[in-house]
Amino acid sequence: MTAAAIALARQAKIARAFDVARRSQQQGRPARAARLYRGILALAPQHLAALFRLGALEAKAGNIEDAVALFRRAAAVAARSADIQAGLGVIFTRLNRPAEAIACYERALAIDPRHGALHNELGNLLYALSRVDEAVAHYEQALAIDGNDADAHNNLGNVLHGSGRLEAALAHYQRAVSIRDDHAAALNNLGSTLHALLRSAEAVGYFERALAANPDAAQAHGNFGLALAALGRTDEAMARHRQALRLAPSSADAHRNLADLLMSLDRPGEAIAAYERALAIKPDAVEICSNYANALQQLGRLDEAVAAYERALAIRPNDAKARNNLGKTLLELDRNQEAIAQFEQVLAINPASAEAQNNIGVALQTLGRLEAAAQAYAEAVTLAPQNAEIHLNLAHARRFVRGDERLVKLAALATDSARLDPDQSIALEFALAKAYADLNEPERSFAHLTRGNALKRQRTSYDEAATLRLFERVRTVLTAELMRDARGDPSTVPVFVVGMPRSGTTLVEQILASHSEVFGAGERPDFSNAAATLTPFPEAISTLSAAALGELGASYVSALRSASATAARIVDKMPINFLYVGLIHLALPNARIIHTQRQTIDTCFSCFATRFVGDQPYAYDLGELGRYYRAYAALMAHWRRVLPPGVMLEVRYEDIVDDLEGSARQMLAHCGLRWEDACLVFHATQRSVRTASAVDVRRPIYRSAIGRWRPYAHLLAPLRAALDDLCVDTA
Repeated sequence: MTAAAIALARQAKIARAFDVARRSQQQGRPARAARLYRGILALAPQHLAALFRLGALEAKAGNIEDAVALFRRAAAVAARSADIQAGLGVIFTRLNRPAEAIACYERALAIDPRHGALHNELGNLLYALSRVDEAVAHYEQALAIDGNDADAHNNLGNVLHGSGRLEAALAHYQRAVSIRDDHAAALNNLGSTLHALLRSAEAVGYFERALAANPDAAQAHGNFGLALAALGRTDEAMARHRQALRLAPSSADAHRNLADLLMSLDRPGEAIAAYERALAIKPDAVEICSNYANALQQLGRLDEAVAAYERALAIRPNDAKARNNLGKTLLELDRNQEAIAQFEQVLAINPASAEAQNNIGVALQTLGRLEAAAQAYAEAVTLAPQNAEIHLNLAHARRFVRGDERLVKLAALATDSARLDPDQSIALEFALAKAYADLNEPERSFAHLTRGNALKRQRTSYDEAATLRLFERVRTVLTAELMRDARGDPSTVPVFVVGMPRSGTTLVEQILASHSEVFGAGERPDFSNAAATLTPFPEAISTLSAAALGELGASYVSALRSASATAARIVDKMPINFLYVGLIHLALPNARIIHTQRQTIDTCFSCFATRFVGDQPYAYDLGELGRYYRAYAALMAHWRRVLPPGVMLEVRYEDIVDDLEGSARQMLAHCGLRWEDACLVFHATQRSVRTASAVDVRRPIYRSAIGRWRPYAHLLAPLRAALDDLCVDTA
């Protein structure tokens, strides 16, 4: 047989073997197919099809290195075929071997430099590797070859969008859509870019077109949801996000989008669950971790929030926003020095952060370092002269004087107040009110107080009738007979300081907390939270057994002990606890209650003059404020009648000012504590104070707050009318 005949026979044998191997592969017999392909390659080492097919089988079996070796052999065999080199590039990309993939694409382009699709594919691979400039060069080369390459326009738009060049990205997405009006990816990206440019109404139409082209595009549903939420169409947005999750349940972004929407709807509990699912999929996602921490913080799960912020910062230490939020959470935990350290790190990252500088001021003020706090606020104002909130903080930390340049800045802000958001407008009015009060211009001060309170009232939900009925119901349910049956937890630890805000509760706490056996825990929500679980309140109280009351009291003491594990007495000075005085006695019969009082109109006017951070919804209208005070006074009179002797001590602010030692001795005796001289120098006590009186209690006793209302007497007619007979102490 001739050499030619032998060669033909050999080729025929290889062809038959290849056909059998191919059929075996199709029939699901990969082992047999692999053996045949190896036999073929033993006879014909450069058989491209066998190299490709055997490489695919090895890759599917998990033998990645064997597969790579076979594909490299194929690349060497087909060194001059652009299409085969490109195909190998695709294979290496799928095998997550980017270096080999890039080499294949580059060899293909060396063979055919005007192959636009190859430039596009190589650009995608380079962009995925964050080699942005190289990616852009290949996309631009693809467009130079074919200006109507819709995919290249879309891909270049993605790079530009990712680098923040939104207008440039928009132009390329629009060009892609003009070339192919059903290009689902470009339509989605165009809508997303319009949304990022705050043109969400325009984006809606493009998302609708994207989903008409590809109804199962989860990302488009999610992006559509973001735009709808921005337009206030939250029900539709929710539906889009849930559809995105149905289509892509393993998408961390889909879970995060749903969680973010839930947070915007003030549903942090549901948001937390969605963030946790997102983090289970993508544990290193800094934004998701930070948003999760925000949700925890909003729910008061502060220690967990700290851990989540720290987790985010372990991944991205220079994330100034997460670090600032960590600092604010530490502030809430009364870990002020740690908070300051975080804010200082924020300033190291971004020296122009007025928020961090302001937060340092808040921490220093809480710690009683008032001059340092004022300086921090002043520096924050320099960084953000348009921020009225910071101006207000500085106003409380440092009095205004004639010619004060701060007043000039506030007046300038007021001339352009239409540009301020509502919270900033409210802060501006209260800051101006403080300024003119310091300058002894009561009419101008009161005009700003009136405007600031009116703005605050517009943004406050307050059902006056329901509140006043609640006070009446409490008086009806908690009778003297019920009070005589107090059988709760026997702890002697709690001391409750109750009363109207601005009546001297912080001063009383500071005096008590200056005693070596007392810890001042500030305004704690624990008891009101416990009362909220009793439904209906207050009627459910009369049905509680002694065991249930004991459990409620013990649970409260346990929570209170988190503030101090060793103090003999712990002061809880939440003013609103005046509503729960009867329940306090039933659940904690050995607790002591101190009711602080201050001259009626002084108390009410001081409330009206304060921009409260917490929830005091009755305080922003003089008539509502007066009627609330009447209901409070009636309830306190009820407690006087029904409580057993020795449970509640009533002290007047004016008496403390007139006779500090006598008042302090009376309070200590009520709490079963021996006398200590430190209570007379309460202003020197080093502790955190977070209330509106934080500055006041750092000063020795002063008289200037008595009769504060008098310069405004002619302006308080609505308050005096609402108070009616309670105005007897205003003569």
